[in-house]
Formats: sequence, structure tokens, C-alpha cells
Amino acid sequence: MANHLYDGLLKGRETDSRTLLEVPGERSWSYAELVAVSAQLANLLLAQGVRPGDRIAVQVQKSVEAIALYLATVRAGAVFLPLNNAYTRSEVCYFLDDAEPAMFVCSSERKAEFDGIESRLFSLDGDGGGDLMQAAQAHATEFDNVAREAQDLAAILYTSGTTGLSKGAMLSHDNLLSNALTLVDYWHFNSDDVLLHALPIFHTHGLFVATNIILVAGASMIFLTRFDVDRMIEQMPHSNTLMGVPTFYTRLLADARFDRDLVAHMRLFVSGSAPMLAETHIEFEQRTGHRILERYGMTETNMNTSNPYTGERRVGSVGFALPGVDIKISDPETGAELAAGETGMIEVRGPNVFLGYWRKPEKTALELRDDGYFISGDLGKIDADGYVHILGREKDLIISGGYNIYPKQIESEIDTLDGVLESAVFGIAHADLGEAVAAAVVPVAGTELDPEELIRALEPALARFKLPRKLYLLDELPRNAMGKVQKNILRDKYA
Repeated sequence: MANHLYDGLLKGRETDSRTLLEVPGERSWSYAELVAVSAQLANLLLAQGVRPGDRIAVQVQKSVEAIALYLATVRAGAVFLPLNNAYTRSEVCYFLDDAEPAMFVCSSERKAEFDGIESRLFSLDGDGGGDLMQAAQAHATEFDNVAREAQDLAAILYTSGTTGLSKGAMLSHDNLLSNALTLVDYWHFNSDDVLLHALPIFHTHGLFVATNIILVAGASMIFLTRFDVDRMIEQMPHSNTLMGVPTFYTRLLADARFDRDLVAHMRLFVSGSAPMLAETHIEFEQRTGHRILERYGMTETNMNTSNPYTGERRVGSVGFALPGVDIKISDPETGAELAAGETGMIEVRGPNVFLGYWRKPEKTALELRDDGYFISGDLGKIDADGYVHILGREKDLIISGGYNIYPKQIESEIDTLDGVLESAVFGIAHADLGEAVAAAVVPVAGTELDPEELIRALEPALARFKLPRKLYLLDELPRNAMGKVQKNILRDKYA
């Protein structure tokens, strides 16, 4: 295996004229063109004094040039640090202070906000405009990659920071490349595949899973700047694979044009970044004849498990540990490994597991064991057949009157009730019990629900201590950019 991430992704593609990226309505980019632009950008980075290990922070719109900048960064031996476009100036400044990047790239319209920062400041816009690409055009289209070892840093991704300040997960060249190689094999990707890419690229899903897989496989992708149902349906006939979050699939199912004929040629639908409701799985299969492949990953590890490509894709499960990855369930208090079927902490070990948290050795020591296992913070179980099930985050565990209550079980029961679209269960302070169960419920459009009737409907299915004491009706659940429900917002709102 190549030590250098770029070598593993694009080595030998300098003259490859095949299409890598197609931006509908604009233009197509060949492998050779992307290699050349990434070389110009890498030369620019060196000319600007960027050295191996320096961080390049990027908060830009999705574009082919942004992908080229990612590749240029690792070619120059630097560390790519993508930031969510929604972050405010104060949030971005936290990351800049923490990571101390040599360069910060943002959109032209926001550049004035960051005048005076210590990092070199450049702009890059969604249409490829901005002074970064202007400066890059003066540089050569050839570049000798700066030597890097497998364990050298390639990227830093900051966690979402739902509790406390965000931590920078340090990902090595080997972390990213090994995971891409595994997934290409596990999901049967090859050079004939065309991925419909509508994910953001500031997150591991859109950048390190979707994009890296296509580069390794020598495949191509239709590159949409964002998810839009009309564009997705328009481009579906020209692609054969899709990676998305559950929201992608629920919105496609809400459109009558999304039917069996439209997707008859499709090979693979993958979902991740947030749990998918069983009802969505079932409706999708009934509508299209395809069963969505659900998998499990996280910022610190990329992908850990996947339902099988061939074999049973089990609804409610995220499948088996990927080849080379070890998964175990441990007692959250003692760390002792638990037996099959028991609920506990999911721990992960493998070449995909990150190096630790940037400049936070004490946090690293708390979550990364000496034997290489990462304490994920996710609660789950492994069933008798080896399928992994995610039951919630440790911080979402509710302890009421001394009983451990796992929100996923209650959510699953609520979601089966007539008129319920989805739900989120969380704990609120209770003077007597310590915590009490609360639930936020989104009704099906046009349906009127009564909170007390819903609670009574749960009585046959749940022990009394698991029943919600408060049930709130909402138009929608609060979610982050990748579709994960933000229970911390619900806890704060109803505290």
C-alpha cells in the first residue's frame, strides 16, 4: 500500500483523459485536469511558505476547485482542515486559534470578516473564482509530492461539539487510504461506476468516503453543489450509485417521480451519518425494489461497519465490522467486554482509527485505549448473527430512578404509532428520579396528535419507568448539517 494518500488516490492519472467529475450545466473534469490543477495549487502552497505538517483551513462552497485544494494540500505534505460553511466568524476563529493554520481559504464575500488573522488569507468561490485560483494559475502543472509516511497527518476534522468545545480529530494518510481501499472492495466499486454526489465536502462522508472511493476506483461522479430533489431526479438516469443521509431518501420518496423505473439501472444506495427509520427502509424497498445499504462511521474513524453488499441488509442494523476493523461492546463503567446481545459501549480498533485529538492529550487518553481501541461514545449491541446495532449516544443515556434507559427502544415504539413521522427521546431533570423521559414527536403532515393519548398508547409496549412523562409535538426535529438529530438542543429547550 502507498504511504502517501495522494499516491493511493491518483498516482498515474496525469494523462488520464477519462471523466472524473461532471458538474451538470457547466463542464466535465478529467482525471488529468484535476491532477494538473492540484499541482498548481500545491506549487502555490510551497511558494507561500507552507511546510509539511502545516494546516490549511478551508471554509468554502462545494466546488471541483475545493477538491483540487484538498488534493494539493496532501501533495504538499500539509494537513487539510475543512470547516462547515454554516460556522459564524466567532466559531471559525475558535478553530483558527486552536489549529493555527498557515493558510485560511474562505469565500470572497466573507474575506473581509477575517482581515487581520495571522494565517495567510485567500478566497475561493463556488464558481472557482477568488484570488486563490488566480494565484495558482501562475504555477506549473507538475509537482513532485512531498514525502509523507503512513502515520503522518493528512487531515484534521473537528467534531460537532454538541457538548463542550469541538475537538480536532487527527487523521493520518493511512487512516484515510486504508478505509477507502476497504470500501472500494466491500461495496464492489470499479471504473464503470458513476456516483451521484450531493453531499457536502466539509464532512467525512462527502469527502473522505464518497470522493476518496471514486478516486481509488478510477470511477466518476456527477457533482451537485447541494441536494435538490429536481436535480437528483434529473441526474439519476446518468448515475448508478448514490451515497446519502436519511433525509435524502425521505425527500426522494416524497416525490412521485421517484419510482421503480427511474432507478431500475441503479446498483447501490448507501445511507449513513444518521440513523434511518425502519419505515423509510421498508417504503424505499417497496417503491424501488432496492434495499438501502446502511453503514456506521464517525469523524474519528471514518467507516467502521457496513451491511453486506451481498447477503441480508438487516433493517435497524449497521451490519458487520469491516475487514481489518475490530468491534467490541464493553461495560461503560469497567471497560470489560460484554457478551453478544448485551448493550454497552461500542469500541473500535483498526487502521481507520484516528491518531488522537489535536493538542488535547488528556482527551485522547480518555477515549483511546493503550491497546488501540477507541471508545466511540455510542451505545449498542452485537446480535447473535454478528450484526451491530446502534442504540444511541452515551450522553443520551437516561438514568431514571437508578434504571438505565436507552432512547432508541422508546423511539422505535413511538415511531410505530399511527400519525407519527419520527421522534427523539431525551432526558430532562426530575427532582425525585434524577432524570425523566421526555419525547419530541413530529406528526405526519396533516395529522393531529394528542400527547396524552400517545403516551397511553405506549403502555402495552414499555415498562412504566420508560414511559415519557413529557411529550412535545414539533414541526421538525433539530438537526445538524449531516442530518443528525441534535438532542442537546432539545434538552436545553425543555430543561
